[in-house]
Amino acid sequence: MYPSDADIIRVTIITVASVLGLLIGSFLNVVIYRVPRSLSIVTPPSACPGCGAHIEARDNIPVLSWLILRGKCRRCGSPISIRYPIVELITAVLFAGTAVLFVEPVATASAPGETIAASLVLVAFLYFAAIAVALVAIDLDVHRLPNAIIYPSYIVFAVLFAGAAIAGNAYGALLRAGLGAVIMFIAYLAMAYIKPGGMGFGDIKLAAIMGACLGWVGWGSLLVGAFSAFLLGGIFSIVLLLSRRATRTSGIPFGPWMFAGAYVGIAAGERVWQGYLSLVGLA
Repeated sequence: MYPSDADIIRVTIITVASVLGLLIGSFLNVVIYRVPRSLSIVTPPSACPGCGAHIEARDNIPVLSWLILRGKCRRCGSPISIRYPIVELITAVLFAGTAVLFVEPVATASAPGETIAASLVLVAFLYFAAIAVALVAIDLDVHRLPNAIIYPSYIVFAVLFAGAAIAGNAYGALLRAGLGAVIMFIAYLAMAYIKPGGMGFGDIKLAAIMGACLGWVGWGSLLVGAFSAFLLGGIFSIVLLLSRRATRTSGIPFGPWMFAGAYVGIAAGERVWQGYLSLVGLA
């Protein structure tokens, strides 16, 4: 039996997304290092921190170059952190997973407008995966979520979701995304006001992005994703307290848990919410 056109489209998109994830991951390594230091992500070219030699194209192939060089600079032998290939691999996995979650409407679209709309949504969530990797790494490093990434993301998501709504007549999803952004922003702002110091303003600004993306998927995804962030973050905090690796006053980056919760909501939020409603007899 020959594969259908839809099957070919699915495999192609997932494969391309995986390769793109490796390439984007290489760029994200630059973003992760330079953005918190207010350095340009364009110039100068990447260089070895040990000898200052510019990294040649052959030594800048995601993952493969690190393996070939055995984690060392070709010129001076200085060690290259294993974090670089890890970031590239994680980005590739997230891109592939995102493609799996959002490829079906693209593969089965029956009209040009549907294809455009589904493609824009896929691009939006690939972008979400990219900023997730960058912001999680930066938050873990310096406990900040830089405006240089968050503010442009508002524009990116607004344009992509609005374009998808217009092309696919998905104005209901666009309305949910807008309401989700407002609801999450206000909720996080209220929590920061109630408990000063418990929530950073970077988390509040990121919450609007989370709300928009989760809201686009559905109300169930929004509720489950928002709740999961606090559940996962709370479990992690308890583990740290019990292992005495943190105290009640320790500052723990919440950005990673916001993204972790968001992915729970995106991947399974609608099913979990419907299951909950059925369990309590409301569906």
